[in-house]
Amino acid sequence: MITLILGKKGSGKTKRLLEMCAAATNASNGSVVFIEKDSTLTFDLSHRTRLAVAEEYGVTGYDALYGFIAGMCAGNYDITDVFLDSTVKIGGHDMEALAGFVEKLAPLAEKVGTKFVLSVSAAAEEIPERLRGIAEQI
Repeated sequence: MITLILGKKGSGKTKRLLEMCAAATNASNGSVVFIEKDSTLTFDLSHRTRLAVAEEYGVTGYDALYGFIAGMCAGNYDITDVFLDSTVKIGGHDMEALAGFVEKLAPLAEKVGTKFVLSVSAAAEEIPERLRGIAEQI
């Protein structure tokens, strides 16, 4: 399952993502992963949440981001939830490329049984129509 949290900069997307991550961490019998572009949120996450900083691993672009996530799932079979902050800053501002990434991520999510929540700095009308069904506007 994939959910997009949409909103413009400063709308509360990261706060919502952190709340959802805390709830998932408390409920999970496996691992919860939080991916962000830089290490800004290090002290905002539970010590039980695995923080992965994309910049530290040279992850830029949607193909690299997919490979990074797929590698995590391959190396750790019990990841129950993945929260991805600043998706557009990591992957790029091309909304069609974002849609392609989400469509590629969906079968992985299904196969490994992991829930994905991605924050996207955009309004609902800015994303492709095919993604609007999985989007939540802040």
